Amino acid sequence: MAIRRASHCVYDTCYHLVWAPKYRKWVLQGAIRQRVRELFCEIAGHHGFEIEALEVDKDHVHLFLSFPPKYSIGAVVGLLKAVSAKEIREEFPEVRKQLWGGECWEDGYVVRTVGDKVTADVIKKYIRFHEAKKRGAEQLDLF
Repeated sequence: MAIRRASHCVYDTCYHLVWAPKYRKWVLQGAIRQRVRELFCEIAGHHGFEIEALEVDKDHVHLFLSFPPKYSIGAVVGLLKAVSAKEIREEFPEVRKQLWGGECWEDGYVVRTVGDKVTADVIKKYIRFHEAKKRGAEQLDLF
């Protein structure tokens, strides 16, 4: 992680974010999975967020990213969820059958900051583990 600069501040903030589609449905597969990845990268680029690691699994997403302190964590999550949900509903109308009620993402999310025990490398390794898990890797113990 590098120290970043914005107007009137210098920062080094990194967050591990996790959330799931509504009803924990397995909708993040195939073209939808790829499009969600692209959307998160586009949103991040547009707003000055820096994605360090990203994994879109069938029923949840992991993001490890840094963003300027002018944004709250809730605002960043809300932005990522709102924009991606709108685009996914428009581009993949078949998703509406599984995610009735017009919502794409669960209301909640998990956020964790980098600290003494949970370092940036541990979080990146954990996110990469999810990709390896699909190929049959063993469970990774974070703590």
